[in-house]
Amino acid sequence: MNRLPTFRARRQQFAVLRFLATTATSRPTVPQTLIEKVVQKYAVDLPAGRVVRAGDYVMIRPEHVMTHDNTGPVISKFKSVGATKIANPRQLVFTLDHDVQNKSEKNLAKYLRIEQFAREHDIDFYPAGRGIGHQVLIEEGYAFPYTLTVASDSHSNMYGGVGCVGTPIVRTDAAALWATGQTWWQVPRVIKVEFKGKLSPGVTGKDVIVALCGSFNKDEVLNAAIEFTGEGVAGLSIDDRLTIANMTTEWGALAGVFPVDQTLLDWYERTLKKLEFSMFASKSIPPLPEHPRINRRRLDGLRAMPLTSDSGAEYASHLHFDLSTLVPHVSGPNSVKLSTPLPKLEEARIPIQKAYLVSCTNSRVSDIAAAAAVMKGNRVAPDVQFYIAAASSVVQQESERLGDWDALIAAGAKVLPAGCGPCIGLGVGLLEEGETGISATNRNYKGRMGHPKAQAYLASPAVVAASAIKGHICGPDSLDENRLLTSGAPSFHIAQTESGAVAPATSDMEELLLPGFPESFSGHLLFVPQDNLSTDALYPGKYTYQDDITLERQAEVVMENYDTSFAGTVSSLLKERSLLSESADTEQGVVLVSGYNFGTGSSREQAATALKAAGIPVVVAGSFGDIFKRNAINNGLICLESPELVGDLTEMYAKDGRRGAGGRDGELTVNQGHMIRLNMRDGSVSVNGPQGEKKYKVRPVGASVQELWICGGLEGYILKSIQTQL
Repeated sequence: MNRLPTFRARRQQFAVLRFLATTATSRPTVPQTLIEKVVQKYAVDLPAGRVVRAGDYVMIRPEHVMTHDNTGPVISKFKSVGATKIANPRQLVFTLDHDVQNKSEKNLAKYLRIEQFAREHDIDFYPAGRGIGHQVLIEEGYAFPYTLTVASDSHSNMYGGVGCVGTPIVRTDAAALWATGQTWWQVPRVIKVEFKGKLSPGVTGKDVIVALCGSFNKDEVLNAAIEFTGEGVAGLSIDDRLTIANMTTEWGALAGVFPVDQTLLDWYERTLKKLEFSMFASKSIPPLPEHPRINRRRLDGLRAMPLTSDSGAEYASHLHFDLSTLVPHVSGPNSVKLSTPLPKLEEARIPIQKAYLVSCTNSRVSDIAAAAAVMKGNRVAPDVQFYIAAASSVVQQESERLGDWDALIAAGAKVLPAGCGPCIGLGVGLLEEGETGISATNRNYKGRMGHPKAQAYLASPAVVAASAIKGHICGPDSLDENRLLTSGAPSFHIAQTESGAVAPATSDMEELLLPGFPESFSGHLLFVPQDNLSTDALYPGKYTYQDDITLERQAEVVMENYDTSFAGTVSSLLKERSLLSESADTEQGVVLVSGYNFGTGSSREQAATALKAAGIPVVVAGSFGDIFKRNAINNGLICLESPELVGDLTEMYAKDGRRGAGGRDGELTVNQGHMIRLNMRDGSVSVNGPQGEKKYKVRPVGASVQELWICGGLEGYILKSIQTQL
């Protein structure tokens, strides 16, 4: 068994036990969802009486922040802003898990530097081989019910399987958390997903999330936080919940949270008993200290202080899904939005060359047991390679004790170390050109698990094992399709929210403005009638890795891949003297308005810095790609949403009244002489154009975003915080 490093074990003996995060000093009177309540607990510097709602920008101090192999770049970012001291070492967790098969001198040196940094700053550190970070956070109690834990990895959603609000951050956020203990977050819209019925034998949590991704595949939950509810939840095991929450990332959500119910409390009781048994000592040896995070005090606290959504809490949408109508499903090829009932796919007898039981999605004890049950008495087909890797060393040890691990090896499975490996296209066993694979992982995007010309499918561990035996995609012999209520698509629908309305996108409450933040933004309005405007369109990839490129040069090439005349248009508008008549408390510039999912694509932050450098202080869109929005706000570019304004401009100026083909006269960027003013205190928007003046409303940004803007971005905020501490 891999043990924790000695320095950490010694420190845990003196760890101060923490029950739950700081609770609100007074009970908010406005109904809140469970997710809003958890965020309320972790929000800092809120105005007195302020109730956290979906859409709010808040500064948060998460319970924990995890980084993995990307800890190295975060260390570089941390040092580059002048930080030398970790604000709260107990908040940080390092887990090495991604490239654990790589024994090159360069990678081992990187791992050593990360471990040395952890030891220097007294940070909890889990070495390569201990397991995948998300699984470790569950096993070690860093992800715990009613807490908020973030990670510099997209699958931090998985923590929602144990009632923890888990959500991803980018590396700059991680560096800010290291230095200051806090970062900003916009509370996502909250969607209720209600389960009814009970899964049939042979149907698993993997089938649930694969079917959800394929059934609701029109971005219904994009950039939302999901609360799973309904009588069907109680019948889902914790391993099933972890799998479902894990893949809410692929579904498009930023969090997926299950309730803290009796099923979860019983699971923690069993976990605690195992921990207590492992710490058993004879009378002559003093007992070891209790676990710092999974202990009796915390479990009793969960029962004493339950959190649930209030009656009347507002949800953006309400999705219904009948578990009893679900059959095993398979995702793909090469897309999670395409899912097919297994009985239908079996008819095609799709041959496979590789099978995988790896990753944080489906390599826990129950998953390995399910695959072993199928494998016992069988062998992996001669033309198939079947790779297995436990989610953690703890999982592997328990599976070995149960005999399931050895059963898979005896059947011909090839063992990989506990880590990410093939799931992210690292190490041995990747799909080669022309091959087809079936995997219990979470992503089957083209080229992710190997060659771009390979085909990848996703399925449950039992289906993966059965396919490895038969050499084609199929279910296990034990699956009795006669006991399934249907062999087709499951029953699902979208219902009206209880209040009869969608959670509001704007707020009637005036926002308090920090000194130095503008009362308003104003200037010429440019309209780009385009949805899904990618970061490559905003800032061409050929410039991305030119590290010496100046902000002035970025401004010259901004939007080059979309409209080569865009930068020149912005420059000429900024020179007009009409802008000079504005008051001192107004920030002037050109305001860009565009369609939905603005900034989708890669994480290049130059897509934001180039717009700001060009003289665009604000972008208004129907919605934003989440990573772009984080990069924008981290660099002082304000992002506001106004579907109504986008709709009106589309109707008036887009070709054929639709976004995607430029303006009515074929221009890619529409300039009709409109002037716009955005009031940052009350969210009022005034647009003046040839048709006169029209008013709109947006949700103004909160104090967290204002402070980042005043500081010139997140790095400036970190520097300010460091100087304050001196």
